[in-house]
Amino acid sequence: MRDANVFAFRKAMPRMSWSPRNLYNLWRRSCAAEADAIDFTRSPLTLFQQRWISKALVRGYHGDFINEKIFKRWYLPDTLPDVRPRKHAFSSNGDLDAFAGRTEQLERAKKRAFDEERKGLAPVGSLMLAEVERRIDVFVFRCCFAHSVYEARRLVIHGSVLLNGKKHTDANTRLAPGDMISVDPAAIRFLQEPGSSKAESEGEPSDSEPKTEPLGLSQSNPPTKPTKSSLTPFNLPPYASPFIFIPAYAEVSFPTCSAIYVRHPTARPGYSEIPTPYDADGEVIRLAWEWYSKMRPRTRSKSQMAREPENRRVGGH
Repeated sequence: MRDANVFAFRKAMPRMSWSPRNLYNLWRRSCAAEADAIDFTRSPLTLFQQRWISKALVRGYHGDFINEKIFKRWYLPDTLPDVRPRKHAFSSNGDLDAFAGRTEQLERAKKRAFDEERKGLAPVGSLMLAEVERRIDVFVFRCCFAHSVYEARRLVIHGSVLLNGKKHTDANTRLAPGDMISVDPAAIRFLQEPGSSKAESEGEPSDSEPKTEPLGLSQSNPPTKPTKSSLTPFNLPPYASPFIFIPAYAEVSFPTCSAIYVRHPTARPGYSEIPTPYDADGEVIRLAWEWYSKMRPRTRSKSQMAREPENRRVGGH
């Protein structure tokens, strides 16, 4: 972790972490007075100030460990998808539409219009962060193999993560659909015994105590019962339950400590697959996109292209 005050209460910036301090900051940004500070409906702040605050909040959660210049150059899309409804010129005469075979198209258009009216348009503003979600360290954190994205980055750099069966130490790599990552179980903290663990739990005999056998059972077939020492330890940190979820674009296998990046995250009406502490189509995300669409660099020279972080494609590098 670069900054010791990354969970400072004064800033109250949510981060990618299971820390109780981060949970408190997340609550403050969602329900407390800090939530009113980012409600720009009637704000005395200028448009520049609103965009700056929104940009700082979004970057505080999505990739605060990425250099700002690198983030603007390599992790932002050129444009966002256009989800505005498309108008089709259909005849008002139902008989003519039936003769032309347009009944199914009309029904689909009516259903789409009904869904858009009920759920709203797809929150495409959050898709500006899709490239960050492709990073291997962020993906390790999303799969709940690390307590924070900072720890996930350390696991990758120290060689505890395999990419498609090979050791991979570049935390800046962006995954392609179908890539599989595997994490060393010995490096996952909540799969280890706590420092001051007891040998046996309450109500179970310890290994040093003599075990009695029930009457009627022969000595050759003793009953087999799994003990605590034979099971994999599982010790989640306190207050971690709000962060234990798996996004739709990940297929995780906890028995093997591996996961597959199935596809790129997307959005549909009323739902975004990119986890974010802010409204996926709210003012904070929109103002952050407005800031970066005006401030990011537009040109990439050959020397800059040579320094691009690894961007894996389908079928190989």
